[in-house]
Amino acid sequence: MSRYLNLGNAGFQSIRRGLYVDKTGLIEYVNRTLGTKDKLICVSRPRRFGKSFATQMLCAYYDRSCNSRELFQDLYIASSDDFTTHLNQYPVIYLDITWFISTVEHMAETVKYLQKEVIRELAEEFPAATRESRSLPLALSDISDATGDKFIIIIDEWDALFREAKADVDLQKEYLQLLRGLFKSSQTDKMIEAAYMTGILPIKKYGTQSALTDFQEYTMIQPQGLAEYVGFTEAEVKELCEKYHLDFDEAQNWYDGYSFRKMTSVYSPNSIIQAIKNHEFGDYWTETETYESLKYYIDMDLDGLKDAIVSMLGGIRCKINTRTFQNDMLNINGKDDVLTLLIHLGYLAYDSEKKEIHIPNQEVADEFRNSVEFSSWEGVSSALKASDKLLDATIRQEADIVAEELDKTHMASTSILSYNNEAALSCVITIAYYTARKDYILIRECSTGKGFADIAFIPRRYTRKPAMIVELKWDQSAQGAIQQIKDKNYAGALEEYMDCMLLVGINYNRQTKRHECMIEKYHT
Repeated sequence: MSRYLNLGNAGFQSIRRGLYVDKTGLIEYVNRTLGTKDKLICVSRPRRFGKSFATQMLCAYYDRSCNSRELFQDLYIASSDDFTTHLNQYPVIYLDITWFISTVEHMAETVKYLQKEVIRELAEEFPAATRESRSLPLALSDISDATGDKFIIIIDEWDALFREAKADVDLQKEYLQLLRGLFKSSQTDKMIEAAYMTGILPIKKYGTQSALTDFQEYTMIQPQGLAEYVGFTEAEVKELCEKYHLDFDEAQNWYDGYSFRKMTSVYSPNSIIQAIKNHEFGDYWTETETYESLKYYIDMDLDGLKDAIVSMLGGIRCKINTRTFQNDMLNINGKDDVLTLLIHLGYLAYDSEKKEIHIPNQEVADEFRNSVEFSSWEGVSSALKASDKLLDATIRQEADIVAEELDKTHMASTSILSYNNEAALSCVITIAYYTARKDYILIRECSTGKGFADIAFIPRRYTRKPAMIVELKWDQSAQGAIQQIKDKNYAGALEEYMDCMLLVGINYNRQTKRHECMIEKYHT
């Protein structure tokens, strides 16, 4: 069995033996592009989002060296009109760039080694059609001339060299030259039936132009027609939760948060699968990432970056310009470049209509907390570490301690956030209660009674902690905040928690620069 040419379907067989969500609609999508000007596809997604699963599926479907009918006959693609038309009909070249990087002795040899190894396998399969050559594009062109065959090329982790060899510009250019020879030459239409590349980053830009302009790109910013294949959809997660007896609301809080115009709710596949296997929700992000990778970027000394990160920790969405990012990890020229990179890495979710970003879910929020706590942001780090103490004091109705802790959080945050209105106060309060997210769902501007409570703390099903309604005031009084909660019946919308609910009024006095707090148990 070859390593690169016609791998067969063993990879997809192993996937089917485990927990599998039918994503074969992607095959139908790719089938429509075969042999057309749209046949070059580049999909960029974060780690944990099923990129390699998709490549194994495509290999199994197109590879003519195997028979994959039984693997697909119970899946969506089997109902497609062209299911058998393209099933196991093509020579397929599969390239995992991380494999080549890990195999060579020196990374600078990667591109030469890749071409040598693939040409060697081509020569074994097509001995009469392959002449001596160190160029993979030339070898494929010779084969197509002699046999009429057109190849499907699948490249996994296509951008690994840009991530692993950030500073080796010569190697990057050599690699791009190879890709141009394959996909941006006069021979491409003759020898390539389709190409499917996956990576974390979109195709690198030089100046304002993409290095491979003929590719159709599907990214975390613009997934377009492939939005439903970025991760698990809400319908798919609901079905999995029902089948494996998991709480869907908890799954939603832990792993939802990514959304696109054509798909409003997308989940991290790896995290859902791990939660099902362990029958427990938790932080599975760290199995493939460590907080240091996030910490490296948020510690960059760029104007406005800390302000944006702290605002998002406080539940505020931030505006962003994604167009300046050069699609690599080296040329970072401003806060928007860092934030755009974090979108592609999965740490931030992007609203393409409003051009806003936010932290998507509890799992990723925990990563931000870990990174900030061990960063150089001493004030905010201290506030996050003290968050448990603040929550405990609130539940014990120790209003003076709550006010004191809020004063500390205020002082820690003023060097980053402008603390001059109720919106900023709300942000700082949310940061102060940051660890409460483990036991609560926090809803800002919660629709209740005759208006909107500033923050509602809804207990998760597994906790016995009380529900809390927090009302904020600016240069008024904590007593007035409590009275507003009562007058406008904010508690009415939380009827199921009325036997165990706290009303929390918080006021900030600009003259004294102190917080005042009042806490009452709710009484019907």
